[in-house]
Amino acid sequence: QVQLVESGGGLVQPGGSLRLSCAASGSIFSNNPMGWYRQAPGKQRELVAAITGGGSTTYADSVKGRFSISRTFPKNVYLQMNSLKPEDTAVYYCNARRITGATTIDYWGQGTQVTVSS
Repeated sequence: QVQLVESGGGLVQPGGSLRLSCAASGSIFSNNPMGWYRQAPGKQRELVAAITGGGSTTYADSVKGRFSISRTFPKNVYLQMNSLKPEDTAVYYCNARRITGATTIDYWGQGTQVTVSS
């Protein structure tokens, strides 16, 4: 069984910074991609950043140059968020993906609220 636990959300002023952490337990290994998604009210969940087992990273265009994803293998992933904007306000979810042959299983944390407001 896989469990993901996020921490580090909160209220921050525009231009501020936050660091999100996600600790995984269970069958998550170094070759499993991990990442962060977010969902704002009334919007679909979207990818923010992801990191592969090999350390390759992907970012949404809206966060490039401001956010940075990192990982301590195999089970912890972090999201450093700088220069935060009000439009970054959302619930942020940690994700771990396990791919076995043709089967993909996504695991999700419970989410952590990030609010950017003055």
